[in-house]
Amino acid sequence: MRRKNRIPPSPLPQREGVDPVRVRLPPEGPWTTVREHLVERLSGAGAGVVDGMFTAGQVVDADGRAVPPDAAYVPGMYVWFHRELPYEPVVPFPLTVVHRDEHIVVADKPHFLATTPRGSHVTETALARLRRELGIPTLGAAHRLDRLTAGLVLFTVRPGERGAYQTLFAERRVRKEYEAVAAYDPSLALPRTVRSRIVKERGVLAAYEVAGEPNAISRVELIDHRGELGWYRLLPATGQTHQLRVHMNALGLPILGDPLYPVVADAVPAGDFRRPLQLLARSLEFTDPVTGVEHRFRSAATLQAWFSYADWAGQ
Repeated sequence: MRRKNRIPPSPLPQREGVDPVRVRLPPEGPWTTVREHLVERLSGAGAGVVDGMFTAGQVVDADGRAVPPDAAYVPGMYVWFHRELPYEPVVPFPLTVVHRDEHIVVADKPHFLATTPRGSHVTETALARLRRELGIPTLGAAHRLDRLTAGLVLFTVRPGERGAYQTLFAERRVRKEYEAVAAYDPSLALPRTVRSRIVKERGVLAAYEVAGEPNAISRVELIDHRGELGWYRLLPATGQTHQLRVHMNALGLPILGDPLYPVVADAVPAGDFRRPLQLLARSLEFTDPVTGVEHRFRSAATLQAWFSYADWAGQ
């Protein structure tokens, strides 16, 4: 039996709560030096960026030694480096810890804060913030919430236990409850369960429904209504990307503040935190796979459009 290659631990510390980039050189390729491969791999970084990293000794091997630009290409070799952190407007809302023990951290994430580093959102993410504020560099996300969605997110403290908590979500053993504010339609019979097949293509902002075996199931309940507004409880049985947003839109009830459904709106300027998406991950319930404890966590956040529509709309 072929032994699985062990990934060496990172020789570089985190920077601002963000892990260094790890690259394993492919087993085959036309490159003769490590530099040639990184120049091709990071072609979008801009002219001279990779050479500057080598000159500054910022590309290191598993022992933490700087890799010279003429170092021979070795298939399977690991190298690490920190990419330059982009400027990010500070998300001016609190990230509250609602539970912390030696295994997990549960945080109440605000709107506009991404869960984990990705794209242009790196240091201004829930994971990076918590690593810095709690002093837990090993913290990892067990699941994700959309950047525009507020509410509860589960993080793990010990890397060796992360898979056990991720499996809870993969096997649908976490009971999740969301709330949303959208239009009220008195002709729509609720509660109801929505079933459809949702597709999300890489590089395409909005997901969409297609014919076929359902892969997305959501129960939609009306909590209350006031005038033309409705306050809804949403219970997803599956976890497709944008599932609740797609299903509410399919019912003719797009969630207030949604920039993708029913139509993709123009991008707002960075730092514009007005009119947050009125979708909240209200509660998480699960049996802890490590301790056996029955957990039930509830967000203390509110949906502004329901309690003060004029303030949310900027009227």
